[in-house]
Amino acid sequence: MAKNRNKKKNSPVSMNISAEDSIDAPQAMDTSEGKPSNPALGATDRKIKKTVQVKRSNYLRKLKGIARAITNSEKYDEKLSKNKNKMVRVQSAKLLYD
Repeated sequence: MAKNRNKKKNSPVSMNISAEDSIDAPQAMDTSEGKPSNPALGATDRKIKKTVQVKRSNYLRKLKGIARAITNSEKYDEKLSKNKNKMVRVQSAKLLYD
């Protein structure tokens, strides 16, 4: 069952309704200065700290990328060496039978 946190209670509240106080007396203006809400200044105060998990995941992603690049270069070198060996065999076979 949901909690009714925002539900208003219907209890009778006695309010001070005095016409002479509210109409005759001038209200004082609030001149208190609060903290300036400049977003440019607020951004320098706060430093965004990366958690250990975020740093670790970025580091692991970097390592995986490096490992992937190394394996791709090794595959490329292997293909080149196979093609080179194949060309040598074909040339030697042509010379043999010519």
